[in-house]
Amino acid sequence: MERKSSRGRATQERGCTGVEAPKSTLPGDDVAVDLEAHRVELTGYCYRMLGGPFEAEDAVQETFVRAWRTFDPERGRLRTWLYSIATNVCLDMLRSAQRRAVAMDLTSPAAVGTPLGEPLPDGAWVQPAPDARVLPADEVAVGRETVRLAFVAALQHLPPRQRAVLILRDVLCWKASEVAALLSTTVVSVNSALQRARATLADRKPAPLQPFDRGLLERYAAAFERHDVEALVALLHEDATMSMPPFAWWLRGRADIATALSFGDSGCETARLVPTWANGVPAFGQYRPDEQGVHRPFALVLVEFSGDLVIGSTTFLGDHLFELFGLPVILSDPSRTSG
Repeated sequence: MERKSSRGRATQERGCTGVEAPKSTLPGDDVAVDLEAHRVELTGYCYRMLGGPFEAEDAVQETFVRAWRTFDPERGRLRTWLYSIATNVCLDMLRSAQRRAVAMDLTSPAAVGTPLGEPLPDGAWVQPAPDARVLPADEVAVGRETVRLAFVAALQHLPPRQRAVLILRDVLCWKASEVAALLSTTVVSVNSALQRARATLADRKPAPLQPFDRGLLERYAAAFERHDVEALVALLHEDATMSMPPFAWWLRGRADIATALSFGDSGCETARLVPTWANGVPAFGQYRPDEQGVHRPFALVLVEFSGDLVIGSTTFLGDHLFELFGLPVILSDPSRTSG
């Protein structure tokens, strides 16, 4: 199933981080400045703005190119200049982009047994991003809630400039005066935009996740690989959700998910999982054997644990995200994966 966008495909062809940014002296500056030091935080900002990891990395690469050509130390700090350029790049990209979403934004929960329907293009979805690419190492613990799929999807309901204001003020904790300078507007205008953005998100922001025992990851993965439906259902919250992009089909509730998991010949019986992290939550590369018995990429599964229960799982079907997450193309030893 080939669903890479032309932009995402171009990014992958030259490596997921794009062309290496220059590391010598910027024009007008006698000090070597490493643009790479700002890559992760800028990618996180652009990802929240755009909702797609490949688009975010392209935006950051374009930001670096423009900064290298135009930065003047007399204008101020490099970091502020980079955010100014990145904001303009994102606003340009959003002029022709459709709003990205999660399945719960698109339709009501399906009844068990309902056909999946037609797949939607990649551009319809908030796509997952590896934690390491969007959360600086010293901000992982505090930043996870701000890159969750549901939160990034909620941001997409905001007009682009309001989105920028809210991210800069409430996520990155910039001062109103700093945001006003970046957007070439007034503090009054920034505060007004922030108030409207907060009102829009009031009923869309997901409830915060509660801390969970990391041992749950091993229990979940082991039950998944055994296709132990009883054990999996025991881990589900009564209102848990399950979705499978690129299909808008999704389920809500332990009972319906249990029924769906119980369907015969699901393919899960032979699946293997490789752990990773995406959007602030645990994730797994799911592999299934081909006709020769070789385990190959099948889907990327994000699992939201809150307390001692699973409140949601999102399965991104296809192999188009595995390279981005640094996951293997083939499992050399499928008997040893999770854990």
